[in-house]
Amino acid sequence: MVSYNTKDWFTFIFRFHKADTFRTLFPIMLAIGLYSALIGFAEVEIWKIGEKSYLKNITIMHGMLGFVISLLLVFRTNTAYDRWWEGRKLWGALVNNSRNLALKLSAILQDDVDKKFFRQMIPNYACILDKHLNDSDTSKQLFDDVDLEIDHHKHKPNQVAKKMFAKINHLYNEKKITGDQLIILNAELLSFTDICGACERIKNTPIPYSYSAFIKKFIFFYVMTLPFGYSFSLGYYTAPVVVFIFYVLASLELIAEEIEDPFGGDENDLPTHKIAENIKKHVEELL
Repeated sequence: MVSYNTKDWFTFIFRFHKADTFRTLFPIMLAIGLYSALIGFAEVEIWKIGEKSYLKNITIMHGMLGFVISLLLVFRTNTAYDRWWEGRKLWGALVNNSRNLALKLSAILQDDVDKKFFRQMIPNYACILDKHLNDSDTSKQLFDDVDLEIDHHKHKPNQVAKKMFAKINHLYNEKKITGDQLIILNAELLSFTDICGACERIKNTPIPYSYSAFIKKFIFFYVMTLPFGYSFSLGYYTAPVVVFIFYVLASLELIAEEIEDPFGGDENDLPTHKIAENIKKHVEELL
């Protein structure tokens, strides 16, 4: 995740970092600028379309559709950010539940061997969940056209949780913990699997294809028709204006695409690896 000073305006304006949409869109922006300049040149110099042409009224369509596309993009970015923020809340809950489990076990357990087991396994769950969510196969679990090999040992977070449950049950059978203490520990153990399932829901359920494809097509055809209407009033300045409008609209869609999947290696994804390291440090301090 990018570290920055929220109050440093000039850095935001004049600095282009790796995650900036300008770098990604630059080739297509050049193509659209050339296309807009050709349309402007054709209308002004070759076709010599006059002020009375009905083509001039196409700006009315752009005005109406601009309002519609702005609503769509607002809903798109809000939905994507909700997914990003939900992922952050889930990993925050994982941090708290790992601490709570370590706190309770540090007070309940007397054997150093038992403490050592949980000192290793609790951080291991966060570390393995991080790798599990970064695995491309995890995002394809619900795809109809992908046949993933069934392997009961493939879901590693479940295997770690299973070992912790088995260890707790073993401690209960050996009378090292009481039934009441077993109930107290059960909530945190259950929360690990709940958090994993919620993260998988975000990971393997993208925005519906039809909705995402419609917005992209809408932006493309909206931008492609802009030069026809604005060449009358702007002339050759149509090219930079159209390029800027495309940059704004397409950037919002690119940002939404990136943050709707908060688990990965992108610049704006959640720092799950760092969070897992912090969990390891905190659990080792407590146990």
